[in-house]
Amino acid sequence: MQTCYKNKKVTIIGLGKTGLSCVDFLLAKQAEVRVIDTRAQPAGTAQLAKNVPLHTGSLNQQWLLESDLIIISPGLAVKTPEIQTALAAGIEVIGDIELFCREAKQPIIAITGSNGKSTVTSLVAEMAKAAGLKVGMGGNIGIPALSLLNQDHDIYVLELSSFQLETTYSLQAISATVLNISEDHMNRYVDLEDYRQAKLKIYHHAQTAVINAEDVLTSVDGLKNGVSFGENNADYWLKRENGQSYLMAKDEVVLACDEMKLVGRHNMMNALAAIALAQSAGIDLASIRCALREFQGLDHRFQLAHFAHGVRWVNDSKATNVGSTVAALTGLQLDGTLHLLLGGDGKGADFSELASLINQPHILCYCFGQDGDQLAALSANSQRFSTMEEAINALRPTLSTGDMVLLSPACASLDQFTCFEQRGDEFTRLAKLS
Repeated sequence: MQTCYKNKKVTIIGLGKTGLSCVDFLLAKQAEVRVIDTRAQPAGTAQLAKNVPLHTGSLNQQWLLESDLIIISPGLAVKTPEIQTALAAGIEVIGDIELFCREAKQPIIAITGSNGKSTVTSLVAEMAKAAGLKVGMGGNIGIPALSLLNQDHDIYVLELSSFQLETTYSLQAISATVLNISEDHMNRYVDLEDYRQAKLKIYHHAQTAVINAEDVLTSVDGLKNGVSFGENNADYWLKRENGQSYLMAKDEVVLACDEMKLVGRHNMMNALAAIALAQSAGIDLASIRCALREFQGLDHRFQLAHFAHGVRWVNDSKATNVGSTVAALTGLQLDGTLHLLLGGDGKGADFSELASLINQPHILCYCFGQDGDQLAALSANSQRFSTMEEAINALRPTLSTGDMVLLSPACASLDQFTCFEQRGDEFTRLAKLS
């Protein structure tokens, strides 16, 4: 469904990489473009074409009301009063993913979830590449979706956030999944159900919905086109036999788990979801197997950062919410003590789900950052520090062979770091001092 934007007055809210991709797309369509950014000095200003008007520091209500169309940044809530005023005036408000979906001519595999979506998106993209397809991967990961339209692709694999899905209406995915749902961004949503409904929009018009059989929140009543993944009682499942585990597609063995470079039960679930998505999109099992054997996982996602003196240092800085840390801890086995680093900005989340997992005699918690006090209160085996570096300096002398130091903070990083990647890099730097 391609739309004519010629001579339309379009206001883009939010600069940065995504905003610039919207500007480039709409200028090419001969729209009259203006840009608003609520930051005083937004990233991307230097790259903005000089003939495009820019308003910074606030939302310009007059510009919004003069628009034929508003493209809203995922970072700004539709519930914002100025946006509600524009909607009440009959002005359409959409996001960059909606622009993309109206233009894309090739099939789209769409992935969302509270945790694991970047891993699954990357793994599915590798499966498609192994099948010889030209793959465009982007959205909430790496490349803005609109930038993918500039190249020739056979298939698109998109990671989509709840924020992006809020303003997306034309997505018709060949296969789509909500991997899991746990509390995240509760500073933006009314409650968990509000957040869930934003995620579930990914299933609208999808040819195949891939459902997590272990998470009832990922399913919708009346879905006729669903397949499921989970450890048991699912279409894509784990078979355990003679001490071995196998990834299964119904009755067919896809791969023995020990043939993969990915480790951890949560990554077995990610692999099953990826297999289901890829098969539903017509990708053959031989290509799927090849990608599963070769895929090494992503940086800052349960990644071995350092190994010395019998101690494993694991960087799971991407665990920016409670559900991700729960996934990392569930089924985790080690011979010694787990030294768990928790802390940062919890984004209004309820941390109580962690209590039963971390109140174990072999788990010591080192809590830091903005919400360190809340996290330290969950376990009697907790210590409180101002920074991650202080916590690591305190735990380092206590380490013994068989121990693991795990950064899986259950929080965003922005209270003390520019991003979760910087936090993970700092953890890795400190680990290598051992």
